[in-house]
Amino acid sequence: MTRPLILITGASAGIGAALAREFAAHGWDLALTARRKDRLEDLAEEMKAKNGVDSLIITADMHNKAAPKTILKAIKDAGRHVDGLINNAGYGLPGTFNHPSWKDHAAFLQIMLTAPCELVYLTMPGMVERGFGRIINVASLAGHLPGSMGHTLYAADKAFLIKFSQSLNLEAQGTGVHVSALCPGFTYSEFHDANNTRGLVSKLPNWMWKTSEEVATSGYLAAEKNVAVRVPGMANKTIAALGKILPEPLAMGLMKRQTKNFRVSDKEAG
Repeated sequence: MTRPLILITGASAGIGAALAREFAAHGWDLALTARRKDRLEDLAEEMKAKNGVDSLIITADMHNKAAPKTILKAIKDAGRHVDGLINNAGYGLPGTFNHPSWKDHAAFLQIMLTAPCELVYLTMPGMVERGFGRIINVASLAGHLPGSMGHTLYAADKAFLIKFSQSLNLEAQGTGVHVSALCPGFTYSEFHDANNTRGLVSKLPNWMWKTSEEVATSGYLAAEKNVAVRVPGMANKTIAALGKILPEPLAMGLMKRQTKNFRVSDKEAG
């Protein structure tokens, strides 16, 4: 029997690579996509040697509006279909809202919002028809909290992905398709290097951090159990709960005071 295939965007490092390893360990073949082909090839070779699974390597830039259809065409041309989808590709855009150009914001929204929605739209009907599927939208703890000063669209996008996943989860009930929003907090990965916040977040206490592997295991279990929203780690769960029950003025005041600990200024953003 052909092993199920899961498509993972942003699979070259961090949580994406950890999710690839997690699903490969459970017998899934992989369709790995990112811009760095060499890293994808290394990961594919590692998973073949360790788990005996096959991988499709599809280099793509999710900023490109044609990327979702191009990726799915490559999978179809290889004689496969998508049994699982992990929308993981993404980044943070430093600075307050009017600091980056609108071109930068539009590119951010393409990769963080439009592409994930399109990939679900294009793959979920086939999963429903076959009676089996797994979808994970990698959101964030930030989506449960008030917006911060800086990285203005990030929390807003992640909150959207959470609500989007909840709706999909309800719509897919009884079809064999499971949909989850995975909401990690601070995670050891390259994410903070890419958005120029490594110097700040490295000062945060250890209890606030999870490894990519811990996040990936939590995401896999959430997808299998059809948990609509999963926040990995008790500390993160507590923070998410407080974000919901604290009066809004108090929650926003706390966010205002804490923003300096994990967001860079416009000057530092460059």
